[in-house]
Amino acid sequence: MADENDVLTDLNADPAAGANGADNRPTIGVLNQYVKDLSVENPNAPASYQWQEQPRVDVQLNIASNKVTDEISEVELKITVRADTDQGAQYIVELAYCGLVGIRNVPEEHAHAFLFAEAPRLLFPFARAIISDAVRDLGYAPMMLEPMDFAGLYQQQLQARAAQQGEGAPAPTGNA
Repeated sequence: MADENDVLTDLNADPAAGANGADNRPTIGVLNQYVKDLSVENPNAPASYQWQEQPRVDVQLNIASNKVTDEISEVELKITVRADTDQGAQYIVELAYCGLVGIRNVPEEHAHAFLFAEAPRLLFPFARAIISDAVRDLGYAPMMLEPMDFAGLYQQQLQARAAQQGEGAPAPTGNA
């Protein structure tokens, strides 16, 4: 028999804390993930396979979140990868990769950070693999997107938004 100092879990929970089955603990999780839209173009094939020029690759990323229910949001990573040369486009891949995220009993500022920083970090490796496979299946070397610092991007967006709101305020006038 263990003494009280060796107990890992207190089975005599405080009834005031919702021990009657109320679910009041913070919970966040990715419920599902899926390809919402995928467009793969190889507009100049087969001529583009003969081009010797190194393509200029442009990668665009956008993150969106839409509420599905009070406790479920859809997080969408929209990634566009385009490879161009002076002779034309080699390929264009557009992917909308989504995840359904469940959030319960979490303050709004923490939920927002999860939806726009952590959820994209969790979804990105899967989106990256889809893009790599799509470019490979077009007949080119796989496009391996570099890992991204979504938390850093989120902080930059918050700072840019705060600075933009600060610039919009009228300057104080009068004598001090």
